[in-house]
Amino acid sequence: MIDKRAQILLKTLVERYISEGQPVGSRTLSKFSGLDLSPATIRNVMADLEETGYIISPHTSAGRIPTPRGYRFFVDSLLTVQPLDAIEVHRLEGQLHPNEPQKLIASASRLLSDLTQFAGIVMTPKRRSIAFRHIEFVNLSDKRILLILVTADENVQNRIILTEKPYTAAELSRAASFINQHYAGCTLEEVRGKMQAELKQIHHDMTALMAMALEAGGEADEHADSYVLSGERKLLHVQDLSSNMASLRKLFDAFDQKTTLLQLLDVSQRAQGVQIFIGGESGRMPLDECSMVTAPYKVGGQIVGTVGVIGPTRMAYERIIPIVDVTAKLLSSALSYH
Repeated sequence: MIDKRAQILLKTLVERYISEGQPVGSRTLSKFSGLDLSPATIRNVMADLEETGYIISPHTSAGRIPTPRGYRFFVDSLLTVQPLDAIEVHRLEGQLHPNEPQKLIASASRLLSDLTQFAGIVMTPKRRSIAFRHIEFVNLSDKRILLILVTADENVQNRIILTEKPYTAAELSRAASFINQHYAGCTLEEVRGKMQAELKQIHHDMTALMAMALEAGGEADEHADSYVLSGERKLLHVQDLSSNMASLRKLFDAFDQKTTLLQLLDVSQRAQGVQIFIGGESGRMPLDECSMVTAPYKVGGQIVGTVGVIGPTRMAYERIIPIVDVTAKLLSSALSYH
């Protein structure tokens, strides 16, 4: 932990850097911090903050700038979020029309981008898991099995399973009977959970077939989760990002590949409230110079997706956070209307 005096100076430094985009020197800190400290004392505190990794000194300047660790401490402990006023909330609400549910996701994404001038992102709702009623295995050849999966809503899905070893018709029939007897009426996710708990009691061959059935049955939904991204071209005009085209290209590659961002959105979906991913600290953000602010949205009380804003680490978090939070709540309300 850093003491109160250092916290005030760090808060002042981050706020001035976000506002002006220039390294912050001791004279500026003395002017804006409200502390009655000598320049020498401020320099000593800055040296301590630099030593502990909260700030760094760029080579070309005597001033300092925050590190991802400094931003993290700022948003977790020092930030004062300003809630949106009623007029802004009403304006947001007016742009998410509940009478056009098919357009809501794209509208929310554009809205986030327009309000922040960064990239807006909305993870599309996850498909609800449907319980299966009946499962059947049919031998096609030595190592090819047809999986027939009948869901509770009478939908029939067929999948080809490639096995490492051949199974007899009797083994397949026994496995199907076991699964139907013990797991019919469960979703595939529930079966997975029960399988792990009961793994030791289930015969190895049965386990292998069940695992392959779950994997094949879940394939249809594996790539169903995606997102709508708006305003990514606005990042080309953000000085902190546009000054390094190699890094910017890396970010746009991540947009194209989707996997990295979907992992972040999935993490934020499993958390409560607004989440902030700063630079490379998560191990998933493609750039140290980027941050992502996210919040989950719900339908009927169940979390089904995530909204977010992607921009530079030097963003006005106190403004971005409430925009993301309110947009998530309004999108939840509009989708639940139906």
